[in-house]
Amino acid sequence: MKKLVLLFVAVALSTNISFAQRIKGSDTVLPLSQKEAENFMKANPSQTVTVTGGGSGVGISALIEGTTDIAQLSRKIKFDEKQKLQEGGKNVKEVTIAYDALAVVVHPGNKVTNLTREQLEGIFTGKIKNWKEVGGDDEKIVPYARETSSGTYEFFKESVLKNKNYMNGIMSMPATGSIIQSISQTKGAIGYVGLAYLNKDVKAVHVSYDKGATFTEPSVANAKNETYSIVRPLYFYYENGSEKLVKPFIDYVLSDEGQKIVSEIGFITVK
Repeated sequence: MKKLVLLFVAVALSTNISFAQRIKGSDTVLPLSQKEAENFMKANPSQTVTVTGGGSGVGISALIEGTTDIAQLSRKIKFDEKQKLQEGGKNVKEVTIAYDALAVVVHPGNKVTNLTREQLEGIFTGKIKNWKEVGGDDEKIVPYARETSSGTYEFFKESVLKNKNYMNGIMSMPATGSIIQSISQTKGAIGYVGLAYLNKDVKAVHVSYDKGATFTEPSVANAKNETYSIVRPLYFYYENGSEKLVKPFIDYVLSDEGQKIVSEIGFITVK
């Protein structure tokens, strides 16, 4: 049996067969990684890339545990996560694969089109409770957030809430798709999603970061020209020891062809 295993490994090496790669983490990055993997495998039939979501925190935990080869994150790795990796004898590399604009979304029937950053802070911290306080109908505001393991949850808290805590009892959703569905069915709802998830079931509001002087629509063009402020990098993290395994796929994502997919999905290219 040992001879057969050694023979298989020798044949695999001589024929350039690659073992499966696993990618796990951010739901924001999920549709991009899935499409990149699909096209990469078409061009490289001997390669297998499996992609799953669960949140940025889940991705890093999997990297720490050794159950994924690449962690996809919509935020930077935390100090304590890096420490845990180092304690396990792992050093990681960070690669920026795209940028994402975060859209604030409401029910399509909501007449509110513009919100300032300060108003959003008030809504998600629980100080503003009724839509009439921000120019809407007399209706209770129902804010939705991602769960705490999500990089999107943390980025929104940092960029929009200026690190203030979300309101107690905020509706916490396990995936971006759940937020879209909930908001499309709840007239008083508000939440936030990656630009690639926008569809006709929700309405994106225009946001002001200059106290109401100008309101900007979330779009790829406005993210690129830096007139829209809620923009963040999207990352791949991998262990140094896995570089030979993951580099062909990462190089593909960063290639002209891979970055074309970034644009097609609705993200902003790194170049």
